[in-house]
Amino acid sequence: MYEVFEHTADLGLRIRAKDLNTLFADAARALFAVIVENLDDVRTTCEWAMTIGGSDPEYLLFDWLNELLFKFDKEHLLFSDFTVTVTSTGLSATARGEPLDTTRHRLDHEVKAITYHGLVVRQAAEGWLAEVIVDI
Repeated sequence: MYEVFEHTADLGLRIRAKDLNTLFADAARALFAVIVENLDDVRTTCEWAMTIGGSDPEYLLFDWLNELLFKFDKEHLLFSDFTVTVTSTGLSATARGEPLDTTRHRLDHEVKAITYHGLVVRQAAEGWLAEVIVDI
């Protein structure tokens, strides 16, 4: 589950999930829900796998979202489905989606960057919580 909140000239994403893997997958989905209005219309016709090393969940989340944003910026790929496994040494993930098609996809916000400002990943009473501010 995720929600978007206002933050000056930026947008904040607040994500809650039962476990860390779901938290990272939902955070990626939240990012693309900000980029494209009709995220459910993004088909899963291509797949991209990646690994990121590291042990700090906040830095892993930043790097994960940053890589996804880079992939969108450079290759115009929209992703809507994510499988993520977070371990004590990093993460491995698969993102599924398709190339941007302006006849079908309605772009919403231009996300310029993921920021470290206000970045939070922590265990909460009912699972995990993350907050990420994106520069728009």
